[in-house]
Amino acid sequence: MKFFFHAGQYFSLLYRVFSKPEKHRMYFTKIFTEIESLGINSVGIVAIISIFMGGIMTLQVAYNMENPIFPTYLVGLGNRDTLILEFSSTIMGLIMAGKIGSNITSEIGSMKVTEQIDSLEIMGVNSAAYLILPKIIAVVCIFPFLFILSVFFGLIGGLIVGPAVGAVTAADYLNGIQYLFVPYYVTYSIIKTLCFGFLIATIPAYFGYFVEGGAFEVGAASTKAVVNTNIMILVFDLILTQLLL
Repeated sequence: MKFFFHAGQYFSLLYRVFSKPEKHRMYFTKIFTEIESLGINSVGIVAIISIFMGGIMTLQVAYNMENPIFPTYLVGLGNRDTLILEFSSTIMGLIMAGKIGSNITSEIGSMKVTEQIDSLEIMGVNSAAYLILPKIIAVVCIFPFLFILSVFFGLIGGLIVGPAVGAVTAADYLNGIQYLFVPYYVTYSIIKTLCFGFLIATIPAYFGYFVEGGAFEVGAASTKAVVNTNIMILVFDLILTQLLL
């Protein structure tokens, strides 16, 4: 029963977010502020994680293909497809849920417990739209960009680590990342990142918007938001994979 209560309240909040239009000028600056806060400031951690994971996956693929019947360029192919299909979309989404999701929940939750949201409502502002809609637009717009960066840095990580440890030559690795490339894989993963971006923006916003109490409850809401967002990302990953592949 608690699930249906939260689901109903979640969709009711989304209705408020998208139903009452405000002046577009109110959102223009705020959207770019959110893009910088939630997206641009995440580029560093995306790059670092992707470089290391690209190198690790290259080594793992190479060690599992030590049989001489397997051509070494398959190492680059395996790293490329793993990054595009799963790591740079789903795994990076799970990581960003922790960073971005907790940020959104704590920001909105703090405004809720300090009655700033009530003040917006008294002034006649649709607080749900004003606070949440720019975050949704920012995260959904920036996530495909972060996905492309993650794939790029993951491939660079494999190119650095593979030849450095002698697992694969640079020429074979570069040949592998170009071999049998399927452009639809990129389209599929970008669709997933758009969906995950929406979940990462809205679920933490829901937990922050309806938090009650003080600082302790805001912290607990942040934890719940990250856990529930990760679960929903995995559920939608399964659904979208079944539908799109």
